[in-house]
Formats: sequence, C-alpha cells, structure tokens
Amino acid sequence: MNKWDVEELVKNTEKEVQEQLNLADEICDFNSNKVLEAFQRNGVKESDFGSTTGYGYDDIGREKIERVFSDVLHAEDCIVRSQFISGTHALTVALFAFLRPGDTMLSINGKPYDTLDEVIGIAENKSSLKSFGVKYEQIELINNDFDYDKIQERLKESKVKLIEIQRSKGYALRKSISLEKVEKVIKKIREIDKDVIIMIDNCYCEFVGKKEPLEVGADVIVGSLIKNLGGGIAPNGAYIAGRKDLVELAAERLTVPGEGKGVGPTLGINKLFLQGIFLAPSVVASSVKTAILTSKVLEKLGYKVEPRFDEERVDIVQTIEFGEAEKLIKYCQGVQKGSPVDSDSLPEPCETPGYQDPIIMASGSFTQGSSIEFSCDGPLRPPFVGFQQGALTYSYGKLGLIKAVSELLKE
Repeated sequence: MNKWDVEELVKNTEKEVQEQLNLADEICDFNSNKVLEAFQRNGVKESDFGSTTGYGYDDIGREKIERVFSDVLHAEDCIVRSQFISGTHALTVALFAFLRPGDTMLSINGKPYDTLDEVIGIAENKSSLKSFGVKYEQIELINNDFDYDKIQERLKESKVKLIEIQRSKGYALRKSISLEKVEKVIKKIREIDKDVIIMIDNCYCEFVGKKEPLEVGADVIVGSLIKNLGGGIAPNGAYIAGRKDLVELAAERLTVPGEGKGVGPTLGINKLFLQGIFLAPSVVASSVKTAILTSKVLEKLGYKVEPRFDEERVDIVQTIEFGEAEKLIKYCQGVQKGSPVDSDSLPEPCETPGYQDPIIMASGSFTQGSSIEFSCDGPLRPPFVGFQQGALTYSYGKLGLIKAVSELLKE
C-alpha cells in the first residue's frame, strides 16, 4: 500500500469514527470551561508570569499556579514544581513522604509501571523503599477489574498504610482503569478502612473525561507535566494534589522540613505552566482523537488494538499488538519520521535505565520524552505491543499516523 492509499484509508476511516471524535470535542469544551473559570476565580495576572531565583521566597506566580491546579483537580492543596524531573520522581517523593519503616504499601492493580520497580524494591536498589523497611504487596486485577473481595480480605488482616492505583496500563497488557471502577473500589476500601491513604497515579488520564479521581474519594493524585496537564508547553515538572496534610508532607520531602511549599525558585517557568494547563484540554482532546483514529485504522489492517475506537477512553494511550518485533520497530520508526523534531533519526531498541527489557522509543518532540506529543514506544518482548500516545493537534496526529502506517506497510 503506497502513501496515497494510506491517506485515502485514513480519510475514509475518519468519517466512520466521527461520533467518537465529536464526543472528545464535547469533553474538551467542558474541561476548557473548568480551566478558564479557575484562571478567573484566582485572578491570574500578567505579574504572575514573573520569576524568582535562589530560595524562591514569596513567589506569587508559583502560589497562583498551585491554586489554579487545585481548583481544576478539586484538591485541597497542590504542589506544582519544575523541581520534579518526571512523574516517576513525583510518585517517588509522595511514597517516601507518606510511608515509614514498617509500613505496608499495597498496589491493587498488579505491578506498577516499570520505572517504580527500583523505587519500591521489586528490583533491588540500596535506596528503595524496601531498603528503608517499607513492605510491599500487590493484588492482581481479575478480567481488567479490581479483585474487590481479596482487597477487603487483605485490609481486614493487618494495617495497610497506603493503597496505590495506577490508572493507565503502563507496559502491562490490560485495560486502563476507568473512574467508575476507581470510585467503586474506593467505596469498598472505605467500608473496611477509613484511614488508609488512597493514592492515584493519574499520568496520561487528566482531562480525558469530565472528572478527576479526587472527586470520587481519592486522597492524593500524582501526574507529570510533560504529559496531559502540561499541554505540550511545560518543558518539565509534575504535580501532587489532594489532601492538604499529604501535600504538605510531599512538599517537605521535595524541599526541606519546615519550609515545604514556601521555597523553590520558578526560574521563569510560571508562564509556561499557566499556558500549558490552559491549552491542556484542547491538546488532550487532540491526543484522544488521534488515538481513536489510530485504533480504527490499525484494526482495519488486522491488528489487535486496545481500546477499540468506540470504547470508553480512560487515558491518551492506544496500544497496538504487532506480534513481531520487526513490525513494532517499523511502526515506531514511522512515528519518528512523522515528527517535527529529529525526523531524520532512526530509533532502534536499546537498554534504557529503569526498564527490564530493551525499549524502542519514537518521540520527535519539542520536549525530550514528552508523551503528550505524538510518540510511540514499547518493550521488545512478545507480543510486541506499541504504546502510542499524544498529538499536539489532531491534524499533526493524522499526519503522523499516515507516516507510521506507510512505514509499517512498506515492503
């Protein structure tokens, strides 16, 4: 199939998924209004774009950003900082802030994302939670849903300090977890334990729907700004939002006990953070629409996709099961060729820090590793699944998809 045939395939498929694309636009309108009202309610001003250095005392823009994020996420408090280098870093700060030697952490969706293996101590590391005496347990999902009975039974046995839920699938071959399932399991947890900390890894999920996990009973949520809420504008950073006491603990772990949120220079990033969350609803909608179109196109070509084009979207991730290493590699190389930056580079699988298998990563992005920009990656292990995400605009997403499919079908 040549490029022109692929373009025709994509064009015709787009007409078939119009209902789903319209729904993504409707969700975008809802979340855009929520963000705009948060800006107006908190009186965002041009002076908030200012910068601080050194200790970062009295940074009014930083404080304004965190109030805007708190409003948007329905949080009592929030810490939003460029000092977080990634979503994994923010999760690590939160876990070390909330857990003490002898405490137990329980993951109820199986093993978390690969980059947390050494943080928790699943893979040996002298700086892990395990090395500090924090115990870890996990309960597997059953048919892509929580094992509600087993979770309740475990909570009755002995005290669990923190329950972690990772909504997006990571590199696991499961469905991402809907907010309806999160709400149901939180109610089941609270029937047994009113005090256990329920922490949600919300990476890839913000603004995909109309609600966020704090609205259904979660205590704290964590996410990256080079994913959804950065809107493709934030050059780095992450957030921790939720109960005020938990955010304070996280802030003192990130900075200094006794200073917490009161320090941390912004170094000129305030405007980018504010622009990022302002654009985020639209950028997330573009990512979702690109994923919907990708799902239908690749399904037509005979590949197993998850989710299917007409299923509920929980995050911006679209998985494609290629079945062969060479096909996964060719598709990722096509994504790179369809990117605006380093499009002449040819990604190859390699060993990557934090991962147990060789990984191929295609991301010709303005921000290194930004997965709100059109990108695709995956571990080189059967069944050779590609994890595609992002697209700053739907038009660029379509163009990237055409290039990726053209490369995949090239003889």
